[in-house]
Parts: sequence; structure tokens; C-alpha cells
Amino acid sequence: MRSTSVPIAHPDSLFVDGKWVRPESGGGIDVIDPSTEKVYVRVADATEADIDRAVAAARTAFDDGPWPRLTHAERAEYLRAMGASLRARVDDIAQIWPSEMGSTHAVAHAFAGTIGDVYDYYADLAGTFSFEERFDDPPGGGRLALLVREPVGVVGAIVPWNAAINIMAYKIAPALLAGCTVVLKSSPEAPGAGYVMAEIAEQVGLPPGVLNVVTADRGPSERLVRHPGVDKITFTGSLAAGRRIAGIAADRIARITLELGGKSAAVVLDDYDVATAAADIAAYACFLTGQVCSALSRIIVTRGRHDELVDALAAEFAGVTVGDPFDAATGMGPIATRRQLEKVERYVHTGVAEGARLAFGGGRPAGLTRGWFFEPTVLAEVDNAATVAREEIFGPVLSVIAADNEDHALELANDTDFGLNNSVFTHDPDRAYAVARRLRSGTVGHNVFRSDMRIGFGGFKQSGIGREGGVDGLRPFLENKTVVLDAVPTHIATLAPADDGSTR
Repeated sequence: MRSTSVPIAHPDSLFVDGKWVRPESGGGIDVIDPSTEKVYVRVADATEADIDRAVAAARTAFDDGPWPRLTHAERAEYLRAMGASLRARVDDIAQIWPSEMGSTHAVAHAFAGTIGDVYDYYADLAGTFSFEERFDDPPGGGRLALLVREPVGVVGAIVPWNAAINIMAYKIAPALLAGCTVVLKSSPEAPGAGYVMAEIAEQVGLPPGVLNVVTADRGPSERLVRHPGVDKITFTGSLAAGRRIAGIAADRIARITLELGGKSAAVVLDDYDVATAAADIAAYACFLTGQVCSALSRIIVTRGRHDELVDALAAEFAGVTVGDPFDAATGMGPIATRRQLEKVERYVHTGVAEGARLAFGGGRPAGLTRGWFFEPTVLAEVDNAATVAREEIFGPVLSVIAADNEDHALELANDTDFGLNNSVFTHDPDRAYAVARRLRSGTVGHNVFRSDMRIGFGGFKQSGIGREGGVDGLRPFLENKTVVLDAVPTHIATLAPADDGSTR
């Protein structure tokens, strides 16, 4: 049920240095509910001066504060408290998420219930990850060499609007465990999750400046990337913004992790049932209204089964109820913003103009006169060189592409500037593994969209740099240091080397 109130306490303020402060300009940002087109909440609009304040707070907390000097186990206790607090806020998150970007309430509630586990996962790494590795009798002389992994410093974390509470977890949790301090920059379209995290930071007693939360548009966001007090940027968002960030960061040799776009392929092999493939592909295409970087948006099938798969996808989409995200009967909510809706509409028109056949959807659902709603859409007979097959649409639009044979299907799947995610549909697990090894993407699923954040998530080619999730999601927040000693320090002398030569 839709709540009549917004479950955040200080929407007119920023969270800087452990305090709620008004923005320098006194300005605000109207956040629009995409299903009603009405203002959901008005939040503080950070200026470049506010970014400077937040970075200064994070810099002081890192350089002079207790946070980097706590043990990993001590920091882990804060992470566990944050995870517990997130579980207590599931209902609030499940109200905010649909109201800001249109996710169905059911999906928001289910996913919100898992976010606390991310903080617990990284808390557990405090006891298992090798923050120090020991090497006896180094060849250059000395009694002992150590590889120590230390926090990279102040982190600027920039999150998008589609799944903010989830994405920020994979930035905040590993950064804090490492001993970094963070300036979190929320999207102006979906700032609510950032406010929830700021309230949780205050609740669990994070030291001042360890987590700072601001909402800002492009100019102040670029100030965060350029700021000499920020050691690392971790960004999730568009390819265009990622290119801009990479260029700025390169200019001052700042560390970066970039999780960017995708144009992911579902490769349906000839042994797999078309109706089953269509049901699984269509179900995920409606998740977050297709506004997912890893969405399977290119559907590649051999030419003789193309029309059968198109018809099956159209039949699946015909059964999807589009509407109010708080209605339990709704299968897909609205597009997040008017600008994004217009972009999706343009892509569909371009696809048809370039020769694709509109097999289903392509417009506003009947009876919905208010809200940024769009039908789930199937484009058939798409050339892999067409715009809709090359560029990320970020909406519920599938492009079905015909291949001559299996080898050609894999060639088409890899013929893209992106490499974030793919799936292969086959009943043969050996064949699935062989195909997965040939696909150039950071994740490959079998018979449905699949991923495993315990291992990691990220892309090949222009889908980004680095990984988030798992142990590999912790490493980018650490710097390696080699220490060669003539004597063995006390804390090492009392510990035997582990089987891998490390101590923790």
C-alpha cells in the first residue's frame, strides 16, 4: 500500500561530518513520482561548496580521525549494526523505491530485505581476508617482508537512480571495512536511499565524517570527481558519464571503479524450448521496467526459430499488467523519468525506421493517461548493426536478432562495444560451459538471467573497469604496501604463517 508520508527525517538537509546541515544555496530538488507525475519529496540540492565541505569532513576523518586506525574487526561491528538497521527499514525502502523510480512495491520489498546481508558479508571478511601477508627471509636481505593492504583514502561514491540502495551497499560496505571514509553522492532522481543510509550512519554512531551524504546534479558531481582531496571514485551509471569521469580521474591519477552500461545478449540454442526461454526472458525484461544495466536486451536465435520466439515473447508481454507499482496485480511500473520515457520512445521509432518490425508494444498502455508508463516492447528482425542493437536503451525493449547458426550467434553476441552480461539457453550443461567461455562478458548465466555478487560483478570492454561484490569488490579500496624488516614485530612473532604464507 502506498504511504501518504515520506519516510525520511531531514529532506531539506545534507549529512556532513556527522551532522544535518542546510545546503549553502538553500536550494532544493523536486523528486517526481513517475506513476503520478507529482512531487514526491523536495530534497536539499548540494552546491560545489557543499561538496568541498563534505570532502573536507571525509579528509579530516581519514587523516586525523579514529576510523582508519580501528581494527578490521572493530569496523566490522559497525557494518553489522548497519545491516541490522537496514533490515529494520525494509518497509521504508519499499515505499521510497517505487515512489522515486517506479519499481513495483513487491520487487522493492524483496530486494530491500537482502541489502543488510551485503554489510554482513563484508563484516565477515574482517576475519577471513588477508590484510597482511608474511614472507620470511626475503631475498633482498632482512628477516621478514610483509605485504600490507591499507585503505586507499577518501572515496567519492556516485550512485544512479535505478537501484540506489543496492548499488550503494557494494560501495559503502567494502570501503568502510577497508578503513576508507566516503562521500556518497545520490542521484537527484532518487535520493531517498542516501537519506536512509545517512540516518543509519547517525543511528549506529559512525564517527563524524566517515560517511557523508549529499544529493547533487552534474556540476557539483563533477567537483567531487575533480577534488584533490578524493583518492578514489567509484561510479555506477552511463557510459557517457563514465568516460567523462575516467578522463578527469586520469588527469590527476585518481583511482576509479566504473560500472557502466550493457547491451547484453540472450543466446537461445536450438535444443532449448522456445516457450520456456520466452517466459524467462520476458519476466526479467520487466524487472525495474527494464532499467537495468545488465538486462538481456538482445535476443539471438537461429533464423528458423526467430518468428516462433518473437511470437512467444509477444504472448508473454501481452500478459503483463502495467500500472500502479503499489498494486499487487501490477507486473511492471513506469519509466523513472519523463526524459527517460522520451528516450525509450525515440529508440523504438528509430528501430522501426531502420528496418525492425514492431511485434508488440511500442507505446503507452491503454487507459493510463498519467504517469510515465510504456508497454513492454518486442522488436523483431533487428540487424545487429542497427542503433537499437548497438546502444543501451535502458527500458523494457527487446531486440530479436536472427543468426545463421550457433557460431554466428556467438559472433553476434560478442559484436558489441559492451561486455557486462550474457546468458545461454541450452539443456546441455557442457555446451553451456563451452559457450560461456566464448562469450566476452563479465557474467554469463545459464537458461535465465543469473549473477553472483559473492564472486563479483563488472564488465569487459566499455562496460567498465573493475569489479563490485565479493572479495574483488574489497580490493579496489585497498593499496598494497611492501614492508621489509630486519626484525620480526611482536604481533607477527606470536603468529605462525598461514598455509598461504599470510597472517590476518
